[in-house]
Amino acid sequence: MTADPSAAPVCRAALVLGAKVWPGGRPSPALRRRAEHAAGIFRAGDVEVILACGGLGEHPPSEARLIMEICADAGVPPQAIILEDQSTTTLENIRNAARILATLDIDTAVIVTNDYHAPRARLTARRFGLRASSSSPTNSGVSRRTLWLGRLREVPAYIYYALRPWPSA
Repeated sequence: MTADPSAAPVCRAALVLGAKVWPGGRPSPALRRRAEHAAGIFRAGDVEVILACGGLGEHPPSEARLIMEICADAGVPPQAIILEDQSTTTLENIRNAARILATLDIDTAVIVTNDYHAPRARLTARRFGLRASSSSPTNSGVSRRTLWLGRLREVPAYIYYALRPWPSA
C-alpha cells in the first residue's frame, strides 16, 4: 500500500510533562532532562510541535514556562512551542494537552517523561483519545535511590489510574 501524496502530513507533537521547579526558578534535573530530550527529538525531525505542560508549583515560574525556555535555548523556534501552564497532575497535563492538540487537529503525541512514569502517561493519553507513544531521557546521573523511589511510586499510581472513573475530556 502506498501513501496518498495528496493527504496532509500527520503532525506529531512532543507532549512534555512537567516536573518540579526548584527555589529561585531553577528547573529540577528531571524537568531539564525532559525539556532537553524534547528539544532533541524536535531537532531530529521526529515531532513538529512541542507542547510544554505544567502549572505553577511551589516555586515560580510554571513548569511549562521553564520547559519552553530550555527548548528555546536548545534551538527550538518559539513558534513550535505551545504552553499548557494550568495543570498540576499527570491527568490534568494530558487532559489539557489533549484539548489543545484537538484544536490543532493533532491526535498523535510522543509523551516525554521519565521511563517509569511513561506507562501511566500513555494510559492516561489513551483515555483522552490521544494516540501516544513515549520517549524518555536517559537516566544518566540519576541516583539509584531516586529511580527506585520513582518506580515504587508508579505502581500504586498506575493501578489507581487504571481503575478510576475518568472525567470527560
